[in-house]
Amino acid sequence: MPRLTEVLAELDALWPPERAEQWDAVGTVCGDPDAEVDRVLFAVDPVQEVAEEAIRLGARLVVTHHPLYLRGTTTVAASHFKGRVVHTLIKHDIALHVAHTNADTADPGVSDALAGALGLRVTGPLVPENGLGRICEVDPPETLRAFAARAAERLPATAQGIRVAGDLDATVRTVAVSGGSGDSLFDAVRAAGVDAFLTADLRHHPASEATQHSPLGLVDAAHWATEWPWCELAAAQLDEISDRHGWNLRVHVSKTVTDPWAAHHTSPSAHHTSPGAPN
Repeated sequence: MPRLTEVLAELDALWPPERAEQWDAVGTVCGDPDAEVDRVLFAVDPVQEVAEEAIRLGARLVVTHHPLYLRGTTTVAASHFKGRVVHTLIKHDIALHVAHTNADTADPGVSDALAGALGLRVTGPLVPENGLGRICEVDPPETLRAFAARAAERLPATAQGIRVAGDLDATVRTVAVSGGSGDSLFDAVRAAGVDAFLTADLRHHPASEATQHSPLGLVDAAHWATEWPWCELAAAQLDEISDRHGWNLRVHVSKTVTDPWAAHHTSPSAHHTSPGAPN
């Protein structure tokens, strides 16, 4: 079995930590570098449910996309939920490693996995300067309505589902995709001249301005759902590394839904009625 430090060296080669944004917190949160690793679990969020899943699996390493301590901390006391995660992992000899914005800009990375889940053909990065996002072709072209339905069918189910803005009957030939929060990328999306933009966490004002500015279609999925496909990609990459080195690692992808929203109730009125107007 490989030692943790050997596995982490390969993961850092896939997602170099120096490619992370300056504000980010990537790398190893806890773990003994000399400990042996035989089973690895990939997940989006380093939450208690994932820690407990790792215990049940007998994993020795958890790799998550989201950081545990993004803004730093002065305590890992178990009286706080993040500290409890750390205590749980250490008690069971489980390491935690984070690949966040360094996985977003990797090639292949988070947006490649998202495009792959939707069956799109990637033609290049959305932001060439840092490799963020992807521009893709939809082949054969389809309506925005059909493209949104494709996203709803192929991405993991969440309470939010898929929100759509724009002309539902417009033809979508090219699309920009970005896993996670993407409304800071509208300038790049408009410059790319695509027909639609699939991402997550779109806020009211940026979305409203984008639809007023151009006929761009917007497809807004849950943050967790747009990043979960990366776990499968990353697991496959580690499987290949394990085979190459003869490590015989057992690599798993968490199916635990850690999207924070629990329910969604659709308004009875179909679309753009005035407040208080009869249905």
